[in-house]
Amino acid sequence: MSDGIVVGLDVGGTSTRATVVSLSGERLGTGRAGGGNPTSHGAEQAAEQLRVALTDALAEVDPGLVWAGVIGLAGAGRLLADPAGRLAFARVWQEVGLRCEYEIVGDALVAYASGTAEPDGTILIAGTGAIAAEVRDMTLDRVADGHGWLLGDAGSGFWLGREAVRQALADLDRHQPPGPLGTLVLTELLGSAEVAARPRDTVDALVQTVTRRPAVELAALAPLVLRAGIAGDPAATAILDEAARLLAANVQRIRPADAGTPIVFGGGLFFVDSPLVHAVRSALAARWPDAPLRYAADDCALGAAWLAARPLPELTDPAELHRRLFDPVHG
Repeated sequence: MSDGIVVGLDVGGTSTRATVVSLSGERLGTGRAGGGNPTSHGAEQAAEQLRVALTDALAEVDPGLVWAGVIGLAGAGRLLADPAGRLAFARVWQEVGLRCEYEIVGDALVAYASGTAEPDGTILIAGTGAIAAEVRDMTLDRVADGHGWLLGDAGSGFWLGREAVRQALADLDRHQPPGPLGTLVLTELLGSAEVAARPRDTVDALVQTVTRRPAVELAALAPLVLRAGIAGDPAATAILDEAARLLAANVQRIRPADAGTPIVFGGGLFFVDSPLVHAVRSALAARWPDAPLRYAADDCALGAAWLAARPLPELTDPAELHRRLFDPVHG
């Protein structure tokens, strides 16, 4: 390819995506693998998922022709501070045949870049984790949350799943029959919503089932909260309202009160008809009524690829490349 090739990766807690594009906007390859976040899965397992995604994405491309790469990663700072983790990622990069330099950036930045080409703005992510960040000249500036499931990620998929289980446990402790959300949770985790004659037995079974699994798997319950919320369940609605408040509060911590720059929504919880996104949009519009509201692309690896291409001197019009990659007519 005479116009150059770049590679981008979006490495999350539940999936890893890779994409290869040319500087003219042609998509040359994609790959997908399991969760590759070192914080959740450990550096070696994360690096192996990186390998799987890159190998698939480069199947029809000579890796030696790739000019630059960007890896978007939740908790990028933690990986950069871990020599063993950095070495594992670097080893995989070389073993798949890539010889170009690459940069590791926060997943918030690649999500922002997949939603807008504007150099300044705000990104709010609600997926497995949750983070808000102010972007200045396509670089993360001030950041709120993104502290991981143990210490933060308020309003995230993990947070929703944990709150759903807590709600079910509270109902059982009160000897109340499970409501719509509790029924979904018990069926998903125990295979049945039937409560034992001694409710504490069901409590114990639920607690054991949750604690025997990796904590991050609680995020898989988030769709149940959304489903129950759409159906009007008061317990689910209360959880979603609190999640929206927490997510909006993260934006308020880092975004200037007079800002008119775009706000980009990213992450699996922010699909267009989600009751969560409606609540968050309402809260943010009340504070920043003139701010354009955008959505990150489903495949944020494209945002990482665009970031890899953006500083190259051969790319004369980054905004045009962005349009070609993300406009459905041209992408």
